[in-house]
Amino acid sequence: MSNVSDVQEFVLLGFSHLHEFQILLFAFILLIYVLTVLGNLAIITLTCLDSRLHSPMYFFLCNSSLMEMLVTSTVVPRMLADLLSSHKTMTLAECLTQSFFYFSLGSINFLILTVMAFDRYVAICRPLHYATIMSGPVCVKLVLVCWVVGFLSIISPTLQKTQLWFCGPNVIDHYFCDSAPLLKLSCSDTHHIERMDFFLSLLFVLATMLLIVVSYVLIVAAVLHIPSSSGRQKAFSTCASHLTVVVLGYGSTIFIYVRPGKGHSTQLNKVVALMTAVVTPFLNPFILTFRNEKVKEVIEGMSTRILLRDPAARGAPAK
Repeated sequence: MSNVSDVQEFVLLGFSHLHEFQILLFAFILLIYVLTVLGNLAIITLTCLDSRLHSPMYFFLCNSSLMEMLVTSTVVPRMLADLLSSHKTMTLAECLTQSFFYFSLGSINFLILTVMAFDRYVAICRPLHYATIMSGPVCVKLVLVCWVVGFLSIISPTLQKTQLWFCGPNVIDHYFCDSAPLLKLSCSDTHHIERMDFFLSLLFVLATMLLIVVSYVLIVAAVLHIPSSSGRQKAFSTCASHLTVVVLGYGSTIFIYVRPGKGHSTQLNKVVALMTAVVTPFLNPFILTFRNEKVKEVIEGMSTRILLRDPAARGAPAK
């Protein structure tokens, strides 16, 4: 052991094997990232500015957009820098910081998706009590609980990782500091941390998914008792977007973090993780919000007001 030294930096392989496509991949991911940030910022801005969107449903959508934007921002900027750099190293402190925010923000997002399912359940199954159950203070408290639980749950495994000993090699076959590839490099016993990571995955992925499934089973049962077909269609349409996001987010996450042997399919994990960190946050604004009729009305109303205030935009001569 006298010839073994502590590892001070880690090398992120990322997509180094795609030498000839580095610039093309950089341009594609940068475009997706910019559109993701702009799309989610647009949702947050619309929700804050227009009183027609001041309801629990859009309040939770606004928080979900914020989470998507923050989650992708913990990974993508560093990945973009590495695509153009030959120096792809990261210190242990930087690695654990990125990992902490990625998993804590991701956990918060799963909790918010669960709260959104509960909101839809109350709106459809308990419409007469909706205003009381989902009052403004209750919605704020629910979101605060999601934030607190998400951050506190990741603190313990992160602190335990700071006590690990890394003696080499120092190459992480990923584009960000994911937990499983990092633990594979440790010379310490990581079984306890691996079990804790798996337990948290079960808690924040499978447990929340089960709650969402139960909510939608009750919703479907209630909707089937609605006499009019138009009423049933309206009820289902309010839930379809949320269900699509749930399938996208939970499908890729379960594949990576809640299955045996997850640390051995590195290349496939990287591709699927790219869906979670890049593609899903890009699609969510369009799935959840921009296809919503009320949001379309708000966008059209704002566009009309801008045109009316700007003579040049209408093609009229400016005074």
